[in-house]
Amino acid sequence: MQLDPLLAQIDPEGEIPPVDRWHPEYLGEMDLTIAADGRWIHEGTAIARPRLVRLLSTILRREPDGDYVLVTPAERQRIRVEDRPFLVVDAERDGDDRWWLTTNVGDRLALGEAHRLVLSETPAGETVPEVAVRFGLAARLGRNVYYRLVEQAETRQLGGGTLELGLTSQGCWQPLGRLDADTPDGELP
Repeated sequence: MQLDPLLAQIDPEGEIPPVDRWHPEYLGEMDLTIAADGRWIHEGTAIARPRLVRLLSTILRREPDGDYVLVTPAERQRIRVEDRPFLVVDAERDGDDRWWLTTNVGDRLALGEAHRLVLSETPAGETVPEVAVRFGLAARLGRNVYYRLVEQAETRQLGGGTLELGLTSQGCWQPLGRLDADTPDGELP
């Protein structure tokens, strides 16, 4: 499928559309894969235009059955996602003890009650934090961001001799990982 007919239905300068309220009957398949490293690959070729990736990301949602679809008022196109559709590429702390995360597609969100880090396994079997973004979509922490946050982290004792590494943002604990109590100092999983 070509992208042009799908893109003609959305406003490139507008807000994120209300894709959670669109329920078109037509469902197709698109040869589009979001790779675990954040690349968007259409018909075997990586999309090189960041604005196009951003535009497509605004019409992406996750269905209740776990499928990922690009959706407009007229149609849904199922796509493939290798891990999570977005990557967190930047993190900054403001003066109010709040951490702000920025994704590779330009979403900016504050870690807190509505956007919490949770630990989950990647397809490679590594436990890496992710954060909910919108419409059932999540962003995996990029490696550089993960290590920047780990430098600011503190530990908390859990049961069974396990330490949890994390940080607090807007009064909410945000886990970054777990360490066995006998892990040598400074070694991350």
